[in-house]
Amino acid sequence: MTMMQSNIHYHDVAIIGAGPVGLFAVFELGMLNIRCGVIDSLPAIGGQCTALYPEKPIYDIPGFPSIAATDLIENLREQAAPFDPHYHLNQQVVKLEKLDSGNWLLETSIGTKIETKAVVIAAGCGAFGPNRPPLDGLEQYEKGSVHYMVARREDFRDAEIVIAGGGDSAVDWAVSLSELARKIYVVHRRDKFRAAPEMVNQMQTIAATGKIEMVVPYQLDGVEGADGKLSGVSVKSMDGALRTLPAQHLLAFFGLSMELGPIADWGLNLTGSHIAVERGTMETNAKGVFAIGDIATYEHKLKLILCGFSEAAAAAHAIREIIYPGQAYHFEYSTSRGVPGAA
Repeated sequence: MTMMQSNIHYHDVAIIGAGPVGLFAVFELGMLNIRCGVIDSLPAIGGQCTALYPEKPIYDIPGFPSIAATDLIENLREQAAPFDPHYHLNQQVVKLEKLDSGNWLLETSIGTKIETKAVVIAAGCGAFGPNRPPLDGLEQYEKGSVHYMVARREDFRDAEIVIAGGGDSAVDWAVSLSELARKIYVVHRRDKFRAAPEMVNQMQTIAATGKIEMVVPYQLDGVEGADGKLSGVSVKSMDGALRTLPAQHLLAFFGLSMELGPIADWGLNLTGSHIAVERGTMETNAKGVFAIGDIATYEHKLKLILCGFSEAAAAAHAIREIIYPGQAYHFEYSTSRGVPGAA
């Protein structure tokens, strides 16, 4: 049920977070005849995929050897569309309250009130922002030369680029941007990378051609340039030797700073910046409140996007018992049941 009365929106389920896992939860719940409202602090759906790396290739989506983040979000939006989700965008859930009826009441930063029978927190890493390297004068280059995401690959054509970091984003973008950049320098404090082995192998193969230069073990030391335009990046080896790399762009991938924000005050069982859940159902210690995706934690948790999709399905089937208590359910595959509106 999705409706509005007395200035309160009513949804069967409220999903907090419109990233890929939250969007897939709309589909999984819809297949169980459960309608959703989706709340996100960003002005558009997609979460980090839209806000931080819309053109980043993603390699671990089943059936897609490679898919751009923005294309993945569009596919998920289209997949959820038959179930008519109500998107409450550009607002943050600031209050979660259990009502005497057993339902939950959510209130957002702009005063929107939502009553629902169950809540799914799919907020990724909560409120997020990039971890910036502590370099003097960095801010003056952040408008055009220093980046913490890639919004458009074409902006880097024929450029000299320094990519700093040792995780998936650094390695994936080194491989991807090597197709159009003049030269890429990969700066990391170790010669080991915390990334998919196959992508590291691809990067090393490209490095053998000279298109990528591995600057390891080094760390960032400073930036050079004028009028907001970068001309070089200074790096320092572990024994203090300095070197300046010619570059018009610095891509700094040192992860995201994670803050739960208002979620931390909702009485949920927290483990650091994550919400502990029951693995089989994804339910938190608050009955009717579930958490899926990167924000959820349990023993042997894998932070993979396809695991988040599986968690969305598990939560949806547990929520069905709340929405339709006591009703017998005979599971059907989507191939046999079909999707509303499908040909």
